[in-house]
Amino acid sequence: MSQQNVSPDARDPWVVDTRELGRRAGLSRTIQRTAPTSVELGVPDVIVVPQGAEVELDLLLESVVEGVLVTGTAAVRTTGVCSRCLDPIDDEVEVELTELFAYPDSTTDETTDEDEVMRLVDDRIDLQPLVRDAVVLALPQVPLCREDCPGLCPECGGKWADLGPGHGHETIDPRWAALVERFGDSSAGGPGRQA
Repeated sequence: MSQQNVSPDARDPWVVDTRELGRRAGLSRTIQRTAPTSVELGVPDVIVVPQGAEVELDLLLESVVEGVLVTGTAAVRTTGVCSRCLDPIDDEVEVELTELFAYPDSTTDETTDEDEVMRLVDDRIDLQPLVRDAVVLALPQVPLCREDCPGLCPECGGKWADLGPGHGHETIDPRWAALVERFGDSSAGGPGRQA
């Protein structure tokens, strides 16, 4: 028996019992609830949804011919590190959800593979896999503390935002270094300057 066919625990905040919705097409019901994440989601040391973070669910369940259509949003706090300046980030990601949960023995159930469409089990829907996949895909690959973050100075590693506009590092082209050593800095009127 596959894991997907195991009856979800009705006490789990991720599980929705659809029996009161009914199977007549056109019936609908809204759900607003909070459910904690069971595992950390994302890329550690880059951006994650911490384990136990509260996910705010605002959903509409609609009874359709082939199953229950779930639409709505899920929002959750994220933590991470700016990929330019390495400052900590505390942000929120909100995802749009649209998923059909097929009735057992429906045409959709019989004509699709197990991983193509989610299914109702004992008239219950487990929302966690749907929300988990949507949130992970919505996390930024390159998290930023702000869109115009200037990052770090490549020479000294200081944050450009703290260094000021006049910050710079004078470097001499290695091809000219021998001349500078031989003649010194002639711009200051030193001994290497010709009259």
